Amino acid sequence: MGMAAKEDGDAIRIKPEFLRVSDGLPNEVEEKKQGEERKEANGGGCGRERHEQEDRPKKKSKRQRKAERAVPGFCTLYARGKCVHAEKCKFSHDVEQFRASKPEDLPGTCPYVVDGKSCPYGITCRFEGTHPVMTEDWDGKALTGPEDEWNGLGKELQHMLRKNMVRFPMADAVLKEKGIRISYDKGRGSGGAATQDGNTSLKEERVEHRDTRTHPREKKLIDFTDKTYLAPLTTLGNLPFRRVCKGLGVDITCCEMAMSVNILQGQTSEWALLRRHPSEDIFGVQVCGGFADSIARSCELVERECRVDFFDVNCGCPIDLVCNKGAGASLLKSAKRLENILRCTSSVVSAPLMVKLRTGYADREDERVAHKLVPLTQDWGASMVTLHGRTRCQRYSRLADWEYIKTCVQQSNGQQVIGNGDCFSYTDYERCIQETGVNTVMVARGALIKPWIFREIKERRHWDISANERMDLLRSYCKYGLEHWGSDSRGVETTRRFLLEWLSFLCRYVPMGLLERVPQKMHLKPQPYFGRNDLETLFASNNPSDWVKISSMLLGPPPENFVFVPKHKSVGWATPDKGMPNTVEQVEG
Repeated sequence: MGMAAKEDGDAIRIKPEFLRVSDGLPNEVEEKKQGEERKEANGGGCGRERHEQEDRPKKKSKRQRKAERAVPGFCTLYARGKCVHAEKCKFSHDVEQFRASKPEDLPGTCPYVVDGKSCPYGITCRFEGTHPVMTEDWDGKALTGPEDEWNGLGKELQHMLRKNMVRFPMADAVLKEKGIRISYDKGRGSGGAATQDGNTSLKEERVEHRDTRTHPREKKLIDFTDKTYLAPLTTLGNLPFRRVCKGLGVDITCCEMAMSVNILQGQTSEWALLRRHPSEDIFGVQVCGGFADSIARSCELVERECRVDFFDVNCGCPIDLVCNKGAGASLLKSAKRLENILRCTSSVVSAPLMVKLRTGYADREDERVAHKLVPLTQDWGASMVTLHGRTRCQRYSRLADWEYIKTCVQQSNGQQVIGNGDCFSYTDYERCIQETGVNTVMVARGALIKPWIFREIKERRHWDISANERMDLLRSYCKYGLEHWGSDSRGVETTRRFLLEWLSFLCRYVPMGLLERVPQKMHLKPQPYFGRNDLETLFASNNPSDWVKISSMLLGPPPENFVFVPKHKSVGWATPDKGMPNTVEQVEG
């Protein structure tokens, strides 16, 4: 943490009996040895780069993946009793032919059967052998039960969105009153982002802005004080992961960052991010966009069609792809545009509105802007502010500046402020609240590395969780994943992929019983170590092949020629005299 981390050393100290006699993390010795063998095989350094390029896994192109999906196969909708095309369907309805080519069932029991429900995937389920025995005249179709998740996208609504037939009366009235041009029309799906029309829209929005204050709709406020809050995490903050965190004590959850324009276009993948499980009793939707029209319209639509407790406007995402479209952290450079977004959005939704900020855009202290924006956001319609103690240019490097967060809290005029950055234990959580005055702390990467941090906070203790208990959490995740993404072959492999992404963060946890000094600091690199048993050592591996091995223990063997390349780089260790390197991890929304 920014207030106390300087007194720490440059590495996490491990008890002597668990130390490896080597330099590097677990499995780095084997990787170094393999690298030396490749170097010798290539005649020293000659041809090394070429050899590494040959070994690098090649991703399939988008065209290849689309072609594979287009290959005629068994109709999964037919198996689920939802195919409406009958004989005109381009996929096969031959149950016997499918059974002959279907791979063997995976070990374990169907997650739906475990819960006493009917599996909606029928014969396509990879655990079909555990289904209850059906009558002889059963045609292979699933016995579908009630939907266990909320906020789905119906086909009728999707069709209307794609045909530009959906109306937004409240948003359009507010935009018209404030003189803001509606740039999102049929045939112009960018919402003004990264286009010539978008630049014109931005200029007109600045010129035509009127100081006509639209009164925000009456809102039922949510008190975040002393409540644990799981940050919206891109890719990894999916519904199964949030369910695991709910089981470990988190109070407030938020979906992954959703792009407002994609919501308005009716994209299935974007609406899937809004899915909510009934166990999520306080649930928010984080929207990202660069212009008032797209954000106000998307929030009006989501509140009308979904169950949402609060909205979060993202002004902190550092990804270039987002910032180049005028969204995310780039809004920190345009206070007028941010004002328009908050005023318009707060006028069309009844749920509380939160805004997620960083300390600034540029990595210079004199260019920090959060202390100027925080006092203004309440007047603009935001009920709460989340402040990440880093600039956009820092991304996730170096330590979060909690002293600056304290300064912003002092200027917030009583508005709820949620701090964010480097919280990795209950002592970090309590210190941040006591020393800065924030209402609570939003936990992001800390929850990916040790999701049981929420239980530690509630029970005010450091939990020396065993390897078997960690494996039980992974089993729960796989069960929730199969229920969410499906228990057929595609659902199993989707669950595997997201499990592997999560394992790329879990490997950074060092068991408490191995530490000379408790608690572990997120930014410090551990000394190379062995675990207390083989499973604990396996969890500590930073080798993707070992992550695949763990997934095989839970989901069966992967497909032939399976290769996993982490989407996010999770290693961001501190280096002497340099704080933390400029990593590329971009997991927090």
